[in-house]
This record gives sequence, C-alpha cells and structure tokens, in this order.
Amino acid sequence: MCDLCPTNLSFQSKKGKFAPQESDNIMMKKLLLGDEAIAQGAIDAGLSGVYAYPGTPSTEITEYIQGYQKATGADIYCRWCTNEKTAMETALGMSFAGKRSLVCMKHVGMNVAAAPFVNSSITGVNGGLVVLVADDPSMHSSQDEQDSRYYGKFALIPIFEPSSQQEAYDMMEYAYNLSESLKLPVMMRTVTRLAHSRAVVTLKPQREQNRLNPVENSRDWVLLPVNARRRYASLIEKQEEIMNLSLESPFNSYKSEAKEYEMGAIACGNAFNYLQECFPDGIPFPVLKLSQYPIPTNIVLTMAEQCKSLMVIEDGQPFVEEQIKGMLPTECNIVGRLSGALPRTGELNPDIVKAAFGIPVLPHADVAQNIVARPPALCQGCGHRNVYEAINLVLKEYEGSKVFGDIGCYTLGALPPYQALDSTVDMGASITMAKGAADAGIFPAVAIIGDSTFTHSGMTGLLDAVNANSPITVIISDNLTTGMTGGQDSAGTNKFEAICKGIGVDPEHLKVVVPLPQNMEEITRILREEINYRGLSVIIPRRECIQTLTRKAKAKNKQ
Repeated sequence: MCDLCPTNLSFQSKKGKFAPQESDNIMMKKLLLGDEAIAQGAIDAGLSGVYAYPGTPSTEITEYIQGYQKATGADIYCRWCTNEKTAMETALGMSFAGKRSLVCMKHVGMNVAAAPFVNSSITGVNGGLVVLVADDPSMHSSQDEQDSRYYGKFALIPIFEPSSQQEAYDMMEYAYNLSESLKLPVMMRTVTRLAHSRAVVTLKPQREQNRLNPVENSRDWVLLPVNARRRYASLIEKQEEIMNLSLESPFNSYKSEAKEYEMGAIACGNAFNYLQECFPDGIPFPVLKLSQYPIPTNIVLTMAEQCKSLMVIEDGQPFVEEQIKGMLPTECNIVGRLSGALPRTGELNPDIVKAAFGIPVLPHADVAQNIVARPPALCQGCGHRNVYEAINLVLKEYEGSKVFGDIGCYTLGALPPYQALDSTVDMGASITMAKGAADAGIFPAVAIIGDSTFTHSGMTGLLDAVNANSPITVIISDNLTTGMTGGQDSAGTNKFEAICKGIGVDPEHLKVVVPLPQNMEEITRILREEINYRGLSVIIPRRECIQTLTRKAKAKNKQ
C-alpha cells in the first residue's frame, strides 16, 4: 500500500521519489512554448539524443534542441529520422548504450512506431527513454484525433500528461529517473493547446549526460519467444509498483476537503486548467488532478464513496471515463464524454466545461456570417501548383481517371482551384491505393506523393508496384524539403532517382521534370506518355520549395 493516503493529498506539489535534488543555484526563468519546455526539460535532464519525424504539434521540440545544440555546441544528437518507426528504434539503440534518449512524434506517428514502441516495454531500457506523443484534439492539422494514452496502457508503461509548461519541464527529469529505475520506457502525452501556448518556466541546473554503458546481458533484448515470455512476465510483475508510483506521484493531486460532495471531478492533464477557470474562487467539490497514469484506483474508489457522481474531464477520447466505469460501483454516476455531458469530439475549453457544470457562460458576439471563407492554399510560386495544373489538363482526356493523394503541402491540391485528389488517407497510401485501384480495373490510376512522405513510407508501396508492374503513374513531387511542417530536412534529397532504380523502376519510365509554367508542354507530354504506358512509371517534378528558397536568400543577405 502506498504511504500517501488518498485522503491527505493536496494540490501542493509533493516531493516525488524520482524528483531532482534541490539546489542552491540561482534559477533561470524563460518564456517557453509547451514544446520548448519539454525540450529544455530533456536537455537539463542529461539528454544525449532526440529522434523524431516532424509533425504538428510536436515539431518544435526537436527544432528547439537543434537550435540549442547549434548555439551551445552541446553533444546532443538531433537529426530528423526517415519516419517514426526508425526514430523509435534508434532511440532504443541509444538507450541500449546507456544514454538518455527522447523520441518525438504526433499521434498518428505512433501508429507507425507501434511495433518497436510496444516491444520496448518487453526488452526494457538501459538509459532512460521518454516517448513524447503530441495529440491533436479537434484535428487542427491531422487526419484523426486518436488518443495516445491507449498505446501507453497497451504497452503497460507509465504515462505522463502535463497540465502546464512548468509541469512539462519538471516531468522530464522525473520521467527519465523513473525510466531508469523501472528499466522501462515511459510515455509523455501532450495536446496541441499546451504544446503551442507559452508560459514562464523556472529552469533547474543541467545534469551531466550518462556515460557510455552498453547492456552487458543482451539476452533480454533478443526477443525470441523463450526470452520474450520471461520478459513479459517481468513486466506484469512491475505493474503493482507502477500503480504505487502513480499514487505517490508529485503530479497527481487529490483534494478531498470540500464544501459539497454531490459531485466530484477527475481532470486530466491540460483539462485541469479548464476546471480551475470555471471556479476562480476555488473548486467546491472533491477533485483529482490526474497527470500520471495508470489511474490511481484507490483514490478513485475513495471519491466514489464520497460523491454521488463523478465528472471526468479529459482532452481526447474517454480514456479515463471508460476505465472507471468498469471499476466503480453502479450507484456512482459517471459523466463525461461518453454520457454526453461533454462533447464526444473536439478539444475542450472553459466554456464547454462551464456548460457541463451548469455555469452560465458569458455572452459573446455571434460569428459574422458575411465573411468570405479563406481556405488554406498552396503558396504562390509553389511547384506543386504546376504539377496539379498538368494533372488536371491531361486527365480530362481520360474518362474514369482517379488521383490518389498523400500527406503533405500538396494535399491542398484537393481544395479549389485544383480539386485534383480523390483520396488522402495516411502517409504513403497514395501509391498502394493507386495499385489496388488499378488491380480492380481503374485506368488511369495516378499517385502523387511528396519527397519526404515517399521516404517515410512510400518506398515499400513502390516496391509492391514494381514487383507487379502495376499500370500506375507515380508522381514524386520533390520540393527538396519537408514543407508541410516548416521546411525540415528531407531524408531522400538528391537520392530519388537512385532509390527508384534500386527498387526496380525501369529507367526508361523514370522521368525528371522542372515544374514551371514555361515547361508545361513538356510536363503534360511526359505525363500523357507515361499514363498510356501500361506498366509502372515514375515522374519526379523537382523544384525547391519557395518558402525554403526565400529563407535561404534572407540568411545569405544577412551574412
């Protein structure tokens, strides 16, 4: 049983078992984004390497560390990876060597990294390993709003969910200490609102990096069934300790003393701020602030005994609400996203939470109805524009043509004025969906994919198409950068012809063009020829992103 009785926990921060030691050094303060606070927290915790694929709202973490490394010369490895799976595996390799590593991704990236992520809980870790996943409720820049906490529960590892920039910073050292104590990876889940808002953060003295100390008994890391079964049993044995650590966590707080007990609340991570804004004079009922998982069962059971109903406030899916419905007596009414007290989709805000508690919302003006919509559009001077002009010009000559899109700036080709795409599903799906459609008899089937997305997860689909000699035309629209997330390095730059030839694309049907208005006749001619070729062909329109080019010019002028 935990030495912290649920009834005497308070909102004041508790000293955690894995909290950093106090120091007499003068503390520095910085105004930081949530992402930047996480990055600085990792640096100050003795980080040796960050591995990531760019994706909003997680991108700024790696960029901050890259800027820090460049400014200070710190010995921190911080290059972008080809995709989230390679990032996760590389971070695990650094952990194997005894160093502290960080892997960052947005929520859909966790789907790509799932295999090594789940298996890392079986191998365990050596140096501390934090898996940072940034979720995007309301889908501000995403295909879905999945909740990454389910992955952490699935892997049976501790999960952290900060409620503030300061807490995000403080969590990093705590998380690394806990990871090395348990010999397990830990997950930190954040959301867009916290990642992209600023607050003053008090920094602590920086810890030295771990010394090189590779795993000696590597048998644990060889996941043959005989070893994996033993390691899984060990993971199960740690679950009681992981639960007790959640009960003792300095990031979880339980306020039991209250003016009323009709209602209680469980507020998760960033959602705790919305609850506080609803009650500026103090929350009158029992409340559990939850920022470390698994759910501290004893505290929740205590709340159910005290309160007739519990409101679960969480940004994302009903992760906590679903669990406590299964653990509590039926006479305790559980409300939240599942019950309809809070909306099932989208991110929360103070007004939504106020409405759930029956608190009047301050009146505000209605949104003006006569404003002309301005949907996002491709930049003026972007090479993707010329590619879509060519596609639309040529494909109107063919009845039943379909264009399969992918994830990137060029996804905007689905919107006016081009309206050129028939599908966009996930990273790399353009090529494989075009192949499947062609297998079903669709002609012409055209796939358009960007340079970064191609190396992320398009190459394997192209290999399938090569092996079947599928009658599809693949367009790799190469702007020499990862444009959709701000111009990060693209893994395949200057390598695409070699990659395609290596995979097996016929050199006679591998064409490179420059997407410019004056080249439109050449581009359309080549596109028409390759569509009429009843086999696999690849066209690479190549012109540097106009934004990247502009930044380079400005930087050169400053020199």
